[in-house]
Amino acid sequence: MIEPGPDSIALDPLTLPLHGSRLIEASAGTGKTWTIAALYVRLVLGHGGASAYARPLLPSEVVVLTFTRAATRELSERIRARLVEAARCFRGEAASADPFLAGLLEAYADGAERTEAAWRLALAAEAMDEAAVHTIDAWCQRMLREHAFDSASAFDEELAADESLLRREAALDIWRQQVLPLDGPALDAVLGVWPDAEALVADAQALLRPGPVVDDAPPDLGALVARLAAARRAAVAALKSGWTGRAQAMRDWLDDQYASKACAYSRKSLQARHYRAWLDALAAWAADAQAEAPPLSAAARRLTPAGLAEIAVAPDRALDLPPAFAAYAQLLADLAALPSIGARLRLHAAAAVSARLALLKRRAARFGFADLLERLDAALAPAAPTAARLRERILAQHPVALVDEFQDTSPIQARIFDRLYRCAADDPATALLLIGDPKQSIYAFRGADI
Repeated sequence: MIEPGPDSIALDPLTLPLHGSRLIEASAGTGKTWTIAALYVRLVLGHGGASAYARPLLPSEVVVLTFTRAATRELSERIRARLVEAARCFRGEAASADPFLAGLLEAYADGAERTEAAWRLALAAEAMDEAAVHTIDAWCQRMLREHAFDSASAFDEELAADESLLRREAALDIWRQQVLPLDGPALDAVLGVWPDAEALVADAQALLRPGPVVDDAPPDLGALVARLAAARRAAVAALKSGWTGRAQAMRDWLDDQYASKACAYSRKSLQARHYRAWLDALAAWAADAQAEAPPLSAAARRLTPAGLAEIAVAPDRALDLPPAFAAYAQLLADLAALPSIGARLRLHAAAAVSARLALLKRRAARFGFADLLERLDAALAPAAPTAARLRERILAQHPVALVDEFQDTSPIQARIFDRLYRCAADDPATALLLIGDPKQSIYAFRGADI
């Protein structure tokens, strides 16, 4: 049922090893849901000899994960129907032309073996209401709640699908705590990024991304602005060094060229009144300790070696330009590369709003979908004090996991599965079965990463 790629092995649902780590690539229309249900039947039966899981499993022990509630309902119904069909086949109540069921039947001797297998299948079908078929987010929430002590979670936590009100409250708190006390240049710098509190609230949506925001800035916004401004002034002062003399040297050289009958440049394309104004502005900027950037128009780039080459009367003629012209091109590049105070303030705001939002969530015991993933991932991290016990208890509860649409998992989701089932170890005591189509990932906007 699964299409093999050029370097893959065609799947046989009767012989696929149901222990360790397995990756199943299935294109659209190749029977992905059918395959999941078939593997589920084998896990319930303990079928497969050397390729089987160590023992028959109950539906509650096999966690099946996918991305939408609709998909969980469909998977649960299809698995139940498959279990019922297989139970009837083993009881001899219905003949099946399905090669998979026929192959299963052949593996069990007529009589007591088939009777026991039919009983297992019927029992599993009746227990599907308690089966562990969830979205990844819902399963993470369940693990945090059911293992609250080992994951450091509260018992009365609430899932908040819409965090907009809490995010607004967090942004307004940061505005009151860090912006309102400012005055003078520091306040002007902040207002240049966010004219008012509502602008920060609106920007919070773009600022807050999944995962913690790291910022090494001091918690005091005024101190940060002062530090950034001082660093920028120092950088600009260093760039100004020597430019009074260089600007004059450039002007003298150009004046000589334009006074010559053999001028190498088009006087119409670069008029004397223009380059003199640009160089005067450059010299004035270099002499003014308070000026931040030279008031040069975009046309002033004409004075770089590349710009002069464009207006050369003889483009193929090599001219010996004074070093100041190359230095001028580097100056423009260095000025453009100066770090933006606005960008740095937004990073600080992202960290501050994120920290405040986390505090508000803890106080209200209300968390979003992304928080569920981050908190379970953190609880399973090697450095977490109860990580080993939490992993042991989750694996005792769900020794086998089938992850549908694996191509839409995000790095943090993949890390959670790896921390639990340790893909590289290929441990026969557990099983992680990933199934999906890497050609049709649709959740990149939520952080999915094939």
